[in-house]
Amino acid sequence: MTIRVVVVGKAKGILEPAIRDFESRAGRYWKLEVTEVEAGAGGGPQDPARVREVEARRIRDRLPTRGEVWVLTREGRGMSSGDLARELGDRALAGSPGVAFVIGGAFGVDPEIAGRADRALSLSRMTLPHSAARLILAEQLYRAGTILRGEPYHKGGE
Repeated sequence: MTIRVVVVGKAKGILEPAIRDFESRAGRYWKLEVTEVEAGAGGGPQDPARVREVEARRIRDRLPTRGEVWVLTREGRGMSSGDLARELGDRALAGSPGVAFVIGGAFGVDPEIAGRADRALSLSRMTLPHSAARLILAEQLYRAGTILRGEPYHKGGE
């Protein structure tokens, strides 16, 4: 099963090495494809609605034609690490083509992309920078793989 992460913006700064590390680790358990799309709408003042619309086109062009789309948003439903592992494991066993996770930019995800998503998932009720959300998602994908294989990384009950 393929796990695709479509993220607005590039991994950079102090979180970049950790992001790359956990994406590499998660790639041991899933066929992981990470696609970075350009942030913003070009030069000049940035109208939030316009930025979301332009970023939505870039995201839409990178989404798979088959499989599920899960948008990461603070308004989404939270889930434990164990629940995420079970959800992904169930899809893999059922022969699902995969799940595409979408991480929006500074102004969030356009309503058109959110409306087409199969699930809205929250990593936190707090607003997170997209780099932090990407790091948390990568770590959770790695954790889900270790949970499904019964490996000792996950110490939590759920």
